[in-house]
Amino acid sequence: MNEIAKPTVDTLDAWAWNNGAVALIEADQHRSADTHLLKLDLDLGGVDIYLKDESTHPTGSLKHRLARSLFLYALCNRKIGKGAPVVEASSGSTAVSEAYFARMIGVPFYAVMPETTSQDKVRAIEHYGGRCHLIKPGISLYEEAAALAQRIGGYYLDQFTFAERATDWRGNNNIAESIFEQMRIERHPLPRWIVMSAGTGGTTATIGRYIHYKRLPTKLLGVDPEHSAFFESFKRGDRGVTCPRPSRIEGIGRPRVEPSFVAEVIDEMVRVPDCNAIGAMRALSCHLGRRVGGSTGTNFFALCWKAASMIRANEMGSLVSLICDAGERYSCSYYAEDWLATQGIDCSETERLIEDFLATGRLDCDLEVA
Repeated sequence: MNEIAKPTVDTLDAWAWNNGAVALIEADQHRSADTHLLKLDLDLGGVDIYLKDESTHPTGSLKHRLARSLFLYALCNRKIGKGAPVVEASSGSTAVSEAYFARMIGVPFYAVMPETTSQDKVRAIEHYGGRCHLIKPGISLYEEAAALAQRIGGYYLDQFTFAERATDWRGNNNIAESIFEQMRIERHPLPRWIVMSAGTGGTTATIGRYIHYKRLPTKLLGVDPEHSAFFESFKRGDRGVTCPRPSRIEGIGRPRVEPSFVAEVIDEMVRVPDCNAIGAMRALSCHLGRRVGGSTGTNFFALCWKAASMIRANEMGSLVSLICDAGERYSCSYYAEDWLATQGIDCSETERLIEDFLATGRLDCDLEVA
């Protein structure tokens, strides 16, 4: 008769550490309240606009949800061990949130990022004990992150591959379930459109899958910034599309079509020029009385564009998008006049367009649509 191998002391210690790490992250989630769903105080007839404020997470952005999911996914697949470092390729916000969870469970964290990442985000990562590994243009973020993990004996979290599978899109308090629950007693409880940009593609995948799983009439409008491969890929139906220039809107837009980008769950897609994104960001910040980030501005411009088309067609309904993060992390870029000048961006006309839309519901502009 074959004997069943008994676990060694080292194995038992690894199991105990792993179980404890999962428990720490679960307890942190249990202590956290859901994020607020803001309804903008506007008179747009039968059209209502909502923004889910993800900037109120402990690490200040939508990426808090993703980082938690990625750590739980890695832990439950026994990919992270006691004291072993974890590595991520990130333009900033994901790394901030991952540094938070790495510190929570007591493992070293390394963020591989472009050297152009805002210093505000670098300081936030270091605040949580993370280490920033900045690379020059032309060096592959993905390859360097994987190579660094191998050199130091760590694990590469790889948000761009695992974002769409780390989150349970059927429920379990994901962002889509939260949106529809918070909308439940509103005037138009089932949104006509949810508007969302893509970084990894994980959030659009989660929202789109949830809509189809629950058989809801809501449509998903995908949004892409000026320099990114996602829009052209969606338009052509070609996942091999690349973009030679990096996105200037941190957190969204990618030079390649990431594995987590699920085009099939998106109903329509638009490309928003950076001047429109930053102008909308500034106009929304003025309306809210606090700063939001560039990815929020990208989302908001597309939402206003879609809402204006509904108003012109005398349609009624609600639209929902996200405040992805706060604007304080961009004081040296999107809110700095000298940075805008060096980038050749003049967003003053867009600011006036969005201010006029918020007052009248009119927005006369064209976007590339696929």
